[in-house]
Amino acid sequence: MTPDHRLKWFLRIIGVTALLAFAAAVMPEKWMIEIAQEIGIDPFPESPLTFYLARNLSLLYGFVGGLLCILSSDLPRYRDLIGWAAVGTIAFGLLQLIVDSMSGLPGWWTVGEGGSTLAGGLLLRWLEQTAKADAAVTGSDEAVR
Repeated sequence: MTPDHRLKWFLRIIGVTALLAFAAAVMPEKWMIEIAQEIGIDPFPESPLTFYLARNLSLLYGFVGGLLCILSSDLPRYRDLIGWAAVGTIAFGLLQLIVDSMSGLPGWWTVGEGGSTLAGGLLLRWLEQTAKADAAVTGSDEAVR
């Protein structure tokens, strides 16, 4: 598998997975409360603001998933943007670690959310840099343009 294929599949897998967040945006409030209690977030703060924030964050993740799928469709065209997406994801993961640790949520939540975002950003950066270097050697980007 070429570096471009690995990058393309990584973007698609993360993108399609993030698209599932659209379902959470329309999830019944009762389900949100039950899921939160099941994972140990008890009591779940039942207020319009809590549901608004949960739904809008789900929408944001869904749109990010769509963007990643679009980026995967034309690597030569979007290569620079993919690099910036990796840097942004790394920064976002670091900021999640800080904000989550201030939120009072369990430590496993902080490590799981911020740590996985940071790891994903680092992996995306590595895949992007490897694919970019390979494209420079093989001239594959120039052949497409």
